[in-house]
Amino acid sequence: MARSRDKLHVVVVLVNEGHASTAVSPIEIFSSAGTMFEELRGKDPDPRFRVTTASIDGRSIETAHGLRITPDCAIDETGPADLVIASASGPVPSEWMARHAALVPWLIERYDDGCLVAGVCSGVAFLAEAGLLDGRRATTYWGVADAFRARYPAVDWRTDLLITEDAGIFCGGGVNAAADLSLYLVERLCGHRVAVECSRALLLDMPRQDQTGYAILPLARPHGDDRIRMIEDHLSANFQRDVSVEELAERAGMSRRTLMRRFKAATNVRPGTYHQMLRIAASRRMLEEGAASIQQVSTAVGYEDAAFFRRVFKRHCGMTPAAYRDRFGTRVL
Repeated sequence: MARSRDKLHVVVVLVNEGHASTAVSPIEIFSSAGTMFEELRGKDPDPRFRVTTASIDGRSIETAHGLRITPDCAIDETGPADLVIASASGPVPSEWMARHAALVPWLIERYDDGCLVAGVCSGVAFLAEAGLLDGRRATTYWGVADAFRARYPAVDWRTDLLITEDAGIFCGGGVNAAADLSLYLVERLCGHRVAVECSRALLLDMPRQDQTGYAILPLARPHGDDRIRMIEDHLSANFQRDVSVEELAERAGMSRRTLMRRFKAATNVRPGTYHQMLRIAASRRMLEEGAASIQQVSTAVGYEDAAFFRRVFKRHCGMTPAAYRDRFGTRVL
């Protein structure tokens, strides 16, 4: 019997001419969070989300490859939601935006009501068209990046990243990023354990966040200090080496004291702690993937002293790296 819990309401918006997986992946991942892993272990399911599918008018949509999907309802019939995800349409917004025009004011209303809003692949265009991304960090599929920059110049496009989060607005890169973004949101809303268990049950990797290499963004709460965001980006790109406060202050063009004050005000932690958080996040990913040697993980994230790494890891995660790998690492269920 399922355990009683207030479920978060997720609305997945279905649109015509897109890729079905950008809608189906979120449906399956959110529906599986707290249920599939528990059932595989012979335990009562503990569903974390209630998923509703909606199209603009409540009618079936047809994807770019001819698959027809019937939604639960129209967008105006969904009721209050905690999270809305816009799936992808075609690669060129100018060709289809007018046919989906009713979605734009609805997204604005949901966001103004306090709902989290997300877009996947070219579905990010709906968020940009609504003006929700103006002055904010966002990503989309790298293949449409130039066209999106031209159409939406007020957006801080970071198409090197697979996932972005800014002020309650989430974006995912290409088609397969639907799974990464969904798991990222499961972790964001339900915690790391639920996300890892969901990924293991579905045989999915935990979220990547970079379309070109390895990056971890963001770790801090959303804020509007552009120079501190630049410092966060610099730390993320250089987390494996020692980075001094003096280096950060020079890069930001401010005094050491001002940097420390503004960084703490924006992120709620000091630069050194943020640097440690980046390293621990990277080490968690390696341990989840089954890294054989704790010393290798320690060295890879910038700690030559494995004993010190173990102490830092335990302080942040509540358990040793070896215990964490045993609990969350890739293995047969």
